[in-house]
Amino acid sequence: MDSQGRGLWQVAGGLKERAYIDTLLEWDVIVIGPGDEGRWPQCKDPIQSYAPGMIPVLRRFCEEMQRGDLVVLRLGTDQAYGVGEVADSGPMWLDDFGDIDGWALQIVRRVRWLWKYDGHKRQFPTYTLKFGPTVLRLDSTEVIEWLNSLEVPREARTRDLARLPESCRDGEPIELAKPESIAECLYDRGIPGQSVAGLLSRIDELVRVARWYQRARVDVKEQETVAYLALPLLQCLGWSPQTMALQSDYMDGSSLNPART
Repeated sequence: MDSQGRGLWQVAGGLKERAYIDTLLEWDVIVIGPGDEGRWPQCKDPIQSYAPGMIPVLRRFCEEMQRGDLVVLRLGTDQAYGVGEVADSGPMWLDDFGDIDGWALQIVRRVRWLWKYDGHKRQFPTYTLKFGPTVLRLDSTEVIEWLNSLEVPREARTRDLARLPESCRDGEPIELAKPESIAECLYDRGIPGQSVAGLLSRIDELVRVARWYQRARVDVKEQETVAYLALPLLQCLGWSPQTMALQSDYMDGSSLNPART
């Protein structure tokens, strides 16, 4: 692979303990947020009011990154999981990426991945890749030498990009399912009518809570998600406290409590 004369970038695929690498590789994309304010550059002013440090990062992603540039997909400062070529002329706003492991990452670029880790990431010494924001210029001599040594098959360079779902429409919010269609779907699957009614009522309350978090610009923590979303919905669907307690044990990896069996 010849990197000469091309823009070189490193783009993070989340955190090591909270990564979305496989999503990016599957759909031939890179993503960034916050995306709830809409597409770039219209989102610039609202984001400036609460996260001014993201403006130069978004500018790099949306404006400075050009078609044909090379992207190294990283985790941390020592792991590379993909190498791709920017395949578009600018960003899209795709609401389908509005919840990737809790992150709103609707600002999207298309990337044709030329090399994927396929179970074996490329390991570098710590801090070979830069520590910092999602998008940074790549200037590591060691990484550039590795890029130039990669042999990319012709079919990888010329293949079609992964086809995004039909719901991925640039600039258009996802059309949410209507409550009555949710109710019919649950009832058809054997959920009692009383439980369905309780669930829909709970969903209305959750929408109000979610809108408050948006207005207040408060990040939702995992414990709040469990308390306000997971447990109430499970109760509405008929789960007993004992069953939910057992499920919690399985989820956190601890052994089954004999006192609950």
